[in-house]
Amino acid sequence: MFRLVLRRFSGSPPEMPAALVRSTFLDFFRDQHGHQLVPSSPVRPRGDPSLLFVNAGMNQFKPVFLGTADPRSEMSSYQRVVNTQKCVRAGGKHNDLDDVGRDVYHHTFFEMLGNWSFGDYFKEEACSMAWSLLTMHYGIPADRLYVSYFAGDAASGLPADEETRLIWLEIGVPPGRLLPFGLKENFWEMGHSGPCGPCTEIHYDHVGGRNAAALVNADSPEVVEIWNLVFMQYNREVDHSLLQLPRFSVDTGMGLERLVSVLQGKRSNYDTDLFTPLLHAIHQRSAVRPYGGRTGSADQMKVDTAYRVVADHVRTLSVCIADGVHPGMSGAELVLRRVLRRAVRYCIEVLQAPQGALASLVPTVTHSLGDVYPELHREADRIQDVINENEAHFLSSLQRGSRLIHRTLLRKDYKHGVFFPASVAWSLHRDLGFPLDLVDLVLEERGVQVDREELDRLVAENQKVTSGLQSGDQSRLMLDVLSLADLQRLGVPPTDDGLKYQYRLDKDRYVFPACSATVVALYDGQTLVSEVTEGERCGVVLDQTCFYSEQGGQSQDRGYFTRDGSQDVLYPVEAVILAGGYVVHQVTAAGNLKTGDQVQLHLDQVHRLSCMVNHTATHILNFALRTVLGRWVHQRGSHVSAERLRFDFSVTSSLDVSQLQQIDRCVHDIISANHVVHSQELPLQEARRIKGLRTVDEVYPDPVRVVSVSVAVSELDDETDRETSVELCCGTHLLQTGAIEDLLIVSERQMVKGISRIIAVTGREAKRAREEGHMLSQDVDSLSARLTGSAPSGLDAAQRLAKEVGVLSDAVDNTPIPQWQRRDLQSRLRALQRTSNTTVRKLETREAAVKAQALLEKNGWKNLQVDSVETDSLSILMKTVNQLSAAAPHSHVMLLAHQRHSGKVLCACQVPKDSAALSASDWAAAVCGHLGGGAGGSVLVAKGTGSSGDIAEALRWAEEFARQETQR
Repeated sequence: MFRLVLRRFSGSPPEMPAALVRSTFLDFFRDQHGHQLVPSSPVRPRGDPSLLFVNAGMNQFKPVFLGTADPRSEMSSYQRVVNTQKCVRAGGKHNDLDDVGRDVYHHTFFEMLGNWSFGDYFKEEACSMAWSLLTMHYGIPADRLYVSYFAGDAASGLPADEETRLIWLEIGVPPGRLLPFGLKENFWEMGHSGPCGPCTEIHYDHVGGRNAAALVNADSPEVVEIWNLVFMQYNREVDHSLLQLPRFSVDTGMGLERLVSVLQGKRSNYDTDLFTPLLHAIHQRSAVRPYGGRTGSADQMKVDTAYRVVADHVRTLSVCIADGVHPGMSGAELVLRRVLRRAVRYCIEVLQAPQGALASLVPTVTHSLGDVYPELHREADRIQDVINENEAHFLSSLQRGSRLIHRTLLRKDYKHGVFFPASVAWSLHRDLGFPLDLVDLVLEERGVQVDREELDRLVAENQKVTSGLQSGDQSRLMLDVLSLADLQRLGVPPTDDGLKYQYRLDKDRYVFPACSATVVALYDGQTLVSEVTEGERCGVVLDQTCFYSEQGGQSQDRGYFTRDGSQDVLYPVEAVILAGGYVVHQVTAAGNLKTGDQVQLHLDQVHRLSCMVNHTATHILNFALRTVLGRWVHQRGSHVSAERLRFDFSVTSSLDVSQLQQIDRCVHDIISANHVVHSQELPLQEARRIKGLRTVDEVYPDPVRVVSVSVAVSELDDETDRETSVELCCGTHLLQTGAIEDLLIVSERQMVKGISRIIAVTGREAKRAREEGHMLSQDVDSLSARLTGSAPSGLDAAQRLAKEVGVLSDAVDNTPIPQWQRRDLQSRLRALQRTSNTTVRKLETREAAVKAQALLEKNGWKNLQVDSVETDSLSILMKTVNQLSAAAPHSHVMLLAHQRHSGKVLCACQVPKDSAALSASDWAAAVCGHLGGGAGGSVLVAKGTGSSGDIAEALRWAEEFARQETQR
């Protein structure tokens, strides 16, 4: 039962532990005001490409606000809801990553407490409940609170929210504490279009005993917003106009961390019991003083900044990894990689903690948050493994990056106004994760600057590409919330799409039902219309359809429809979208079309059958993975198209050859057994009790469709011990497994640590891949026999064999073949490559020795040896220089060679260890520059090429340059 938390206070609220603050909020709305407690969604957004992470409590309820929730799902029945939502603001529009640590209130991970009304209560009840909770149950003094409301906006034609102002006055808020603000502060919008409305915010004065109205919304740390109540009553149209929503909703959000700081009398979130255990644990692992809460210039050596960064970031890492987001190379994964690497740097460089300290903080996080988010307890070991492995990889990348910077600096004098290449700095950051500020520091130590203008251009270009990817597919016509409401108001029932499942087998041939339908609605992208003309792009809603809309990871159906009376005019269906129970067929009208028209739907049956094959194959693959690898394997994503299937799953490392072969055999057994594939709708709660059921993080309809291989759904229950593939799935499936013919994994690789992606093909594509694998295997056998047989007749023959190994390796890497076979052939080819390279090196060394001896006989043991040799190989040229230098260790040696097939001049040189006046890199750079080329290397050894030139003249120039430098 809800517990009323009342304490006597004198000017400040009573101190409460964070866990009690959270539970008081949830209990208040659930037990006293009839709200349904809904669990937090994972931080990876469900089907929303516009977001990298869930960044607000309302994200998971967007389908309700937009009217697109499946009418059969529990979500569509929500009226009053309360929850605490895991949120991450570390990328995209809301990005607090760079601010974390600098102050005492920014976070990348935080919890959002929220209550919602979907067409139930509105402003009066929302304000009353909020005030009651804050002042009576949390015990916050009313004279510490200020309230803002929407003042209106004449340019937008929006009146002031006078209703909310009067409600607050009736509740008892003094007029002097009730403050009007404009669009920026007190009008909330979901995006460029969609539901929106005025909001009212409650602010808290940390000081008290004064009139702090002037500090509200003034970015003062003394007066902070604690609760935002949004009243969704308008819809922002694509043309930016506002229309009133048919159903009003309430969306409120209150950050737990800030509320706890208020209730515990702290100015800093990091001084609350949400963070103090972590800060203590960090100090135990560090070699610096305890946390002191300093900021800005008072925080010498940025020690307190580092404490805050590490405490915040390890919470973010723990929550994200537990929800299946791992550090990676794109999207949310790339952002999380930045979070981890930022934490590692502060941990090691500032806090002087040993490697592994960051991961060792995970148990402290799980102790703090695990009771509310139990996945943290379940995944604790895996979270630590992922952090440790990524930390080790980052530290290795730092070393590699430092070496690359050093090599780049050796190639050219970047001082005296010559900038370090921005492309190199950006490559270090993008590919190795080398922080750009660290690039600046390393260069600054050497008196060099990066080309900042060009680097800014590269960063901006990348952000432009990234934002384009995040924007998702905006070309589809999605029914907006007003049009969906109009359909419901007009009594248009949801589309009957049951025909998509009503196919049958007739003598091993699939027969799909014919479908006649009536146009019940047309949508032009902005509103419902009664008619469209030729060339107009529109969404067509029919009373029934046999087309499958894209959902559950399966691609949409293809096909066209014709209008009765005009059967020769085809309307190709470009997309099939499900919104709020209505199936929208996107077309570009080939002729006039109006509501009431009768149409005939023509399904692309080959495409549909291919999708059915691959979807059933996906279920079988999922079952085989769990059978071979263990029940701890979890699906992390999938996509089924007519051409192939993609399956993402949790696993500690890439699969080895033996595991891939076992999966191959398991899949083959199920396909060859030609099991019956059963499907049946069950109540959601009954379906969830089925033993061995596989689910993913989705909002399922109720009733839900259950797909089972070989065992009838009616025979499945929580006592059934028979192992089989059984999943909740809305997709279209085969009726028997034999039609798959063959299922073959052609690619398997770790996308990020702990998540692997499989690409697989079926049927003829699988057969073709097996044939390609067989031919490549024969090629490898043949090449192996030639390499391990008699020794090559000479260097040319050895180099041809080495090149063959490289060409065959490329073919094995890039040709669709069985993945187990690819791994096996790659291993064999690596061994062959080592053998052939060793042979080539030996023959090159032998040839170089002959050339070096000839040069010694010709020139003797001079201190300066500049000459030419006949070879097309820069490797042989370099080896010849090495042997000359070994024979005459006090000589400055440079050799040139004319490469016949390219026309270039090859250059290699080496200088004695005690050569202070002339470095090899400077010598090679000067000569190759003289020849129109470039060079690189170290102080002792260097090589390069020139575009063309007279070698005799170049030899004279090279010798003269060396003499001048050594005689200074």
